Amino acid sequence: MIKKIDHVAIVVEDIERALGVFREALGLQVSQTQSLPEQGVTIAFLPVGESEIELLEPLGPDSGVARFLATRGEGLHHICLEVEDIDAALAELKGKGLRLINETAVAGAHGRVAFIHPKSTHGVMVELLERPGSR
Repeated sequence: MIKKIDHVAIVVEDIERALGVFREALGLQVSQTQSLPEQGVTIAFLPVGESEIELLEPLGPDSGVARFLATRGEGLHHICLEVEDIDAALAELKGKGLRLINETAVAGAHGRVAFIHPKSTHGVMVELLERPGSR
């Protein structure tokens, strides 16, 4: 079911300040920045080998990412796993009793995504991603 770790997402208060650290100190380059108003975030992707680091900055105080930042501070938000067929993966996980944040996939920055609740995965939120054309 799982193809690879697609990315690791980090919530930050200020994406430009965070990018300074990742670019200047770690030598990583930004491949994409994007605003996703429907999810309430601005994102930046920094490739690292076959995976990426995703920085998330909330657009306002009402998004899930903003609430996460207010309660937990900056840091790890989720791990994203690429799957070939997200609908089949969600059905299988639901059948195994995992609690899903998204019962069906929604549009994400790189394809269809859905989140598994951290209560089912030992405190770490897991995102599933089906990239276009992966089936």
